Amino acid sequence: MLRFQAILATFMPTPSCHAIILDDHPLVGRGMAQYLQSVRPELSVCAVTTWEETLNLVQTQGCPRLLVADLWLAEGNSLPLLARWHAGHPETSWLAISADDDPATAQRVRAAGAQGFVHKQAAPETFGQAVITVLNGGQWFEIEQAANAKDPAKREWQVTPAELGLTPRQGDILALLLKGLSNKRIALTLEITESTVKEHVTAILERLGVRTRVEAIMALQGRQVARSGIV
Repeated sequence: MLRFQAILATFMPTPSCHAIILDDHPLVGRGMAQYLQSVRPELSVCAVTTWEETLNLVQTQGCPRLLVADLWLAEGNSLPLLARWHAGHPETSWLAISADDDPATAQRVRAAGAQGFVHKQAAPETFGQAVITVLNGGQWFEIEQAANAKDPAKREWQVTPAELGLTPRQGDILALLLKGLSNKRIALTLEITESTVKEHVTAILERLGVRTRVEAIMALQGRQVARSGIV
């Protein structure tokens, strides 16, 4: 992380006519690179599997015109790094890709600054159209999913207590509540009284606009609340 921030602070981006495909599955990344090369032969396209390789490539070849990046890499969710990349390299078009079927994914990447989102089950022609649209300064957020997808690859997105309008302590309690722990277990885990837990739970449910624990769990399905580490 420190190296990433240091490069952002010291590297002066110089736009060049090439694209980077970032995907931790080499066959997938190289396949996209080959297809992109076929639809835009004037671009020099490189496929990499990690952020480390991406940054090394930027240092040696300059800032790309286009970055096509998978949201989920071997090291986890890459959206925070992609958002930082966008802030430091606004001249680079960014197209996000993912096998995540969560309908909110496109909204998340748009909010992070992406110019487009393509689902990994989209047709190659759709990917090509998205690339051309983004390179031409447009946006592409049409999500095509295979009708016969049997195993959606949903992931848990981490949210902070502040994003939910909660205090750090309430976030800790909510995180344990979502795991199914009782008030007594939560009190023992956090070393506070059970009555304090009950007061916080009441405030949490009110803030989330729900009446019961079950409704809270359903409302936050697909999201994971970050713990503060408060003792």
